[in-house]
Amino acid sequence: MILEHAILEVKAGQGDAFKAAMREALPLIQATPGFIKLEVRPCLEAGHRYLLLVWWQKLENHTEDFRGSDRYQQWRALLHHFYEPMPMVDHYSAPVIATAG
Repeated sequence: MILEHAILEVKAGQGDAFKAAMREALPLIQATPGFIKLEVRPCLEAGHRYLLLVWWQKLENHTEDFRGSDRYQQWRALLHHFYEPMPMVDHYSAPVIATAG
């Protein structure tokens, strides 16, 4: 399993519109082969910052199956105008250390 991680810096005053757009965009990513789950968490210290976490079966599910699809173009149109700056996306493999929680 692969974990995608991005810090989303949402433009001031756009938080509610961003959350609504994310809810609208969710089916686009959910329809991708290999998609497992997605979380968007607000930052406690900075209300305009969100943590995006997406679990994929394998890296190519994100980099090829989603980003290479027409659904990704719709995702971009719905969400990318909210970000300043554009987020950097990283992918992580299985944990080397984990606790039950």
